Amino acid sequence: MGEIGIGILGGGYMGKAHAVAMSSVGAVFDTALKPRLEMVCATTPQSAERYRAAYGFARATDDWRVLVKDPRVEAIVIATPQETHREIAEAAFTLGKPVFCEKPLGASLEDSAAMVAAAEAAGAVNMVGFNYIRTPASQFARQLIAAGEIGEVTWFRGEHTEDFLADPQAPATWRTTGMANGTLGDLAPHMINGALALIGPIARLIGTHETVHATRPGGAVTNDDHAQIMCRFEGGAMGQMYFSRVATGRKMGYAYEISGTKGAIRFDQEDQNALWLYRMEGPEATRGFTKILTGPAHPDYEPFCQGPGHGTGYQDQIIIEAKDFLTAIAAGKALWPSFRDGHEVNRVIAATLASAKAEAWVTIDDY
Repeated sequence: MGEIGIGILGGGYMGKAHAVAMSSVGAVFDTALKPRLEMVCATTPQSAERYRAAYGFARATDDWRVLVKDPRVEAIVIATPQETHREIAEAAFTLGKPVFCEKPLGASLEDSAAMVAAAEAAGAVNMVGFNYIRTPASQFARQLIAAGEIGEVTWFRGEHTEDFLADPQAPATWRTTGMANGTLGDLAPHMINGALALIGPIARLIGTHETVHATRPGGAVTNDDHAQIMCRFEGGAMGQMYFSRVATGRKMGYAYEISGTKGAIRFDQEDQNALWLYRMEGPEATRGFTKILTGPAHPDYEPFCQGPGHGTGYQDQIIIEAKDFLTAIAAGKALWPSFRDGHEVNRVIAATLASAKAEAWVTIDDY
């Protein structure tokens, strides 16, 4: 199919990750569409030019409208703050351009609903960035559950815990201002998406959130440091999730445990190349969790490395996302996780906020 011009909005942490992924994906996965880094957009001409030179883009701009409208930009990656997502995506869909948007999808439930409507009205390819569920180990976990290898799922526990704000003397930043930038807006979407992918839709929940350090050097904290929910999945399983940016000692605590009638699964992103599987079979004396090291037999692993146990890393998750986005564009239809999947995550977050305010169980269908 040839080349496709890629425009990336944002050149910081995630902008760089997506630029590197688009530069690498064609070689790693031999995709039908070969990305061409056409244009990058940043907040100033100076930073845009710096990113252009560093990442290998053909051109740079400090005006997102210029990038979106440019005819050589054929697909768009949004890696900007969530309050900018809606306007950019709607403009791109008006032109029929495919859009990949970092999570969370927009800054509110209203935003994500409008973005879903715009994408589907335009019939344009759309995808939202949930990278952690794409590790070979978690993809394999999804396969095991779907195949009934651990039987009927009865219980799920998930967490996304980090400690980048565990120190109360860490200064106030944009991350400590506004609920969209708090733990429910920042970390929770990843594990909620993981729960939906592994177990299925959530029927109802009760949630709470808390600001642990109300003030920091430089100002007041206006969003949540940690939050938790108890839930009931539509399939009947019980569940609980915890999210924190003040979990001392945790660096990338995207982890889950799943119990079923025939077995169980455990995973921790800090050891992302291992999945622990328990099968309730054989003599009791020899039963136990088996550590499965990912390798070429697992999803999306072999293109990176032919050696079992050698492992993949964080950047490889973003390359897998890029492959999925290009595959969707080539097929002409949205693939998982689409904007609608991102909106489902936002519905759970909205329900959690409402539950915390009411101090009561709420039903997801009401949001």
